[in-house]
Amino acid sequence: MNAPGHVAVGSWSGGRFMHFGEELEDERLVSLLRPGDGIDTLLTADVYGQGEADRIVGRALTGLPREDYFLVGAVGHDFYEGERDGPRGFPRFTDPALRDESSYADYLRMATERSLERCEVDSFDLLLLHNPDHTGFTSPAVWEGMEALRSEGLARLLGVAPGPANGFTLDLISCFERFGESIDWGMIILNPLEPWPGELCLDAARRHDVKLIARVVDYGGLFWDDVVPGHELSKGDHRSFRPAGWMEQGRARLDRMRPFAERHGLSMIQLASQWDLAHSPVACVAPTLIQEAGPDARAVEEKRAELAATPRDVVLSADEVDEIRAIGDNTGCMALKGASPDHEGDVRADRWPLDDELSAVAERWGIEPESQLRQVAA
Repeated sequence: MNAPGHVAVGSWSGGRFMHFGEELEDERLVSLLRPGDGIDTLLTADVYGQGEADRIVGRALTGLPREDYFLVGAVGHDFYEGERDGPRGFPRFTDPALRDESSYADYLRMATERSLERCEVDSFDLLLLHNPDHTGFTSPAVWEGMEALRSEGLARLLGVAPGPANGFTLDLISCFERFGESIDWGMIILNPLEPWPGELCLDAARRHDVKLIARVVDYGGLFWDDVVPGHELSKGDHRSFRPAGWMEQGRARLDRMRPFAERHGLSMIQLASQWDLAHSPVACVAPTLIQEAGPDARAVEEKRAELAATPRDVVLSADEVDEIRAIGDNTGCMALKGASPDHEGDVRADRWPLDDELSAVAERWGIEPESQLRQVAA
């Protein structure tokens, strides 16, 4: 396959490697991830389960012709030599405590080869730089290392996946400006209840001919329509970081969007996917498939089939897209990661001050950091 399909499933689904809902047992997770039945694009990252997600992906791909699916890999967190820092996870491979830039290319090759071995394939269709720190966004040595992987046939396309939390807007745009010739795809958080700040990078992606994969399309599961106010999250559920009242407030806004879905014969996750796909250059959506707890929870297999049935062609009008965005407007609802005027102090792995260079990026793209990249006081 030459490009991702318009819908995809990621190995973070199923609750095993990122704690959303119930954990699926092996065979059920393998079946969920196996390309086919309308979903032929599969995403994984080497750090999930410290390689265990890759191994599950390898089982899911067993016996399938290589040309029948599109495989996306991601490398960037060093769980080989780095030590996990609690909920902060493993350090990025560009951490100066681990190595200097002369070793970036060697690390990227090693991590990619090991990920491919676990997935039991020879190459990725698309390889993403996963959750880069400031160095990952800006270092020529990083992107020379990524290009070397393409030259060696380990990946056909290259991209960048900021995260895991929301933000990195100016950093991503700057990365497009610096290394756009190397970057084919990017990944952002975008959905009708979180149009901000992902939408701010769309113009730059278009200008640099970068296609986008949208994640968190389901907004913590709300768009699957089986998370309602009062829903009990299990201990350690990844969604517990969301602010108090997010279910109640999100559900109220989701219900205001419901007539748009009914008008076009869409489910709510299909509406969210369609809304994302209406934003060029978003070309693929990858919501999280969550098996919620409780007797009224929908089977995750049913959710997969529902995602697969999402129309490829956008059915929403431009006016409908704008109306839905107005309902879900979340501007200023949180402190953003990456470069932000809200951050003061030292550079961290996921946050750093807004410097003069990134301020110039903002000016070039008509972004006002003080009004568009700051958290609004409650």
